Amino acid sequence: MEIQHANVKLFVNDPGQIDLEPVIPIFHDWIQRQNCEELLLDVADYRHVHAGPGVVVVGHQADYSVDNTGNRLGVRYNRKAALDGSNQDRIEQATRAALTACQRLESDPRLDGKLRFNGRELEVFINDRLLAPNSDATREALGSEFSDFFQKLFRGDDFSLSYGRDRRRLFSVSVKTSRPFGVTELLGNLNCPS
Repeated sequence: MEIQHANVKLFVNDPGQIDLEPVIPIFHDWIQRQNCEELLLDVADYRHVHAGPGVVVVGHQADYSVDNTGNRLGVRYNRKAALDGSNQDRIEQATRAALTACQRLESDPRLDGKLRFNGRELEVFINDRLLAPNSDATREALGSEFSDFFQKLFRGDDFSLSYGRDRRRLFSVSVKTSRPFGVTELLGNLNCPS
């Protein structure tokens, strides 16, 4: 099964302390500097939507957001354009983009160090119901792909995978680790040869 349109969401610590107002000018700076791999175009403020997309920087190939879907605040990368390569390449690209965005937000002084990746859990979604319907067949076809990728990302440390079961939702896998990982450590793990 070939997948496209991978999304990765990194959950944050203590979301109640985070004011999303400063994210808006931060994302505008990202557009001005164009320092992401993708062409960034605009910022959308959805903070008024309960358990919604939060603040989004909209791009041509992908979007980045500080997202509160499901009442779980996190940094989300949403790949919209197709990518060449293997499923592993696509999952890795989306994870690297999400980690890099999280690293930028964590270090931005306008957020006063309040936005921090919780280090223990993340979610991967496939935003293509035709290629990856939320079904047992998709879980069986992609289970080893995700296990192999997370073995690399967590360098063999223990982790658990759970899959969303609601057929009305996107195919997703939630990952929880046995110990916390920092964003820099995870980016380093992606850069190490397997």
